[in-house]
Order: sequence, then structure tokens, then C-alpha cells
Amino acid sequence: MHYFEQLNINAAGIDIGIKSHYVAVPKGRDPEGQDVRDFSTCTADLYKLADWLRRCNIRAVVMKSTRVYWIPLFEILEERGFDVRLVNPRSIKNSVGRKSDLLDCQLIQQYGLLQSTFRPVNQTSELRSYLRQRAMLKLYASQHTKHIQKTLERMDIKLGQVINDIKCATGMKIIRSIISGEKNPKKLARLRDIRCSKDEVAFTKALEGYFRPEHLFALRQAVELYDFYNKQIIECESRIKICRNQNYSNRKH
Repeated sequence: MHYFEQLNINAAGIDIGIKSHYVAVPKGRDPEGQDVRDFSTCTADLYKLADWLRRCNIRAVVMKSTRVYWIPLFEILEERGFDVRLVNPRSIKNSVGRKSDLLDCQLIQQYGLLQSTFRPVNQTSELRSYLRQRAMLKLYASQHTKHIQKTLERMDIKLGQVINDIKCATGMKIIRSIISGEKNPKKLARLRDIRCSKDEVAFTKALEGYFRPEHLFALRQAVELYDFYNKQIIECESRIKICRNQNYSNRKH
């Protein structure tokens, strides 16, 4: 079991929720005598929460790192100049003794945990967000690659048997030509790069498919979605590059 230690007499505790956040301040700080208040998670109410903490002469805030629900409030409080710390929700459950009538926010307020959760500085946090976004976009793009592969199989086009990766220049050139209306396997085979290991005869045989309109429709949509996510990935990588350059510049100074 983990014992708690008093953290800061000017600290508030916040129990993070999906629809509302419960906030506790030290007794006697609120002019109206409300040591515990709840605020909606809407942005306007998060600003009201920050204003209330300022009126209560609060300087530090401890909150539970619940999923992603803590992030907007954390960033608003950090912008307002509060010293914000995170604690793991499991640590609250492992606290000594029973909480009786104490709310989680009061427990968090009264006792700071011995170890707080790591929260990177602003620019590092920004970079991590971009990296997570890029990973998610790549996952979505890969799903549409599988959609393209399945649609080609439904059309009995064996493009994957003559090239290792249908996303390569040759593969996408052939797929886009099919979407544009080309059905002649010999003309499609001529789009292969001369460096491909399979010859034109093998390509011609692999590209003689069954071109039903519903399959062509599905193929076009899959390619459009694949292109969309790759465009988003490029934009995301541009942000990552800018953020990394800023971090490097700040370290030099």
C-alpha cells in the first residue's frame, strides 16, 4: 500500500470525468464556502473552472490522468500558469484506508501522490501528438490498401502475383488506369516498369479480369480514400519536421 504526503496548501484536486469534473480546494478558500464544485467538460466551463481556481488563490492542481478526457483541461490550466500534475487513477484506488464520504477530488486535493505521472513539456507533447496522429493515419491508409487488394481479387485481377507491393509506382499506375476505364490487359501490362522481374506476358495474364461496375466503383473509392490519407500523412510529416526543428533550435539556445 502507498502512503500519501501533503503536497501543497495551495493545491486543488480534480476528479476527471466524461461529462463533468469535480474540483476540490482547501477549506475556506472559496468566498461562498464551496470547497467542492463540479464543472461541465465543455470548453466555456473549463475556463470558468480556471477562473474559480484563481479566485481561490490556487497555484497547483493535481488531476487524474483518465483516458484523454484530462487533456483539454490540463492545457487550459497550464496556459493560465497553474502548476499541473497528473496522477494515475489506480493509485487513488490503492490509497490507505477507506474514503468514507470523501470524494476522489478531495482525496486528490488533500494528499499528493508520491509519484506523479510524466507529462512532457509543451513542445515535446506537441511532437508526440503529431507522431500519434501520423501512426493513426498510416493505420487507416493500410486498411484501404487491403480494401484495394480485396477488390482486385473480386475482379480476378492477380496484380499481387506479378509485383511484390501493389502500392509501388507500377501497381498504382495500373490501378489508376483501370479506374479511368482501361480494361485491355495488354495495354495495362505495358504500364509495367521495365525493371519488374515479371515480363509483359505474365502481366497480361494477371491483368485479365472481370470488370463489374460495382467492383470498379469500390476500387475507385478505396483508391480515393488511400490517396486522402496519404495526403494527410504528408501534411502531418510537415508538422513533425517543423516541430523537431523548433525543439532542436530551442536546445541549442
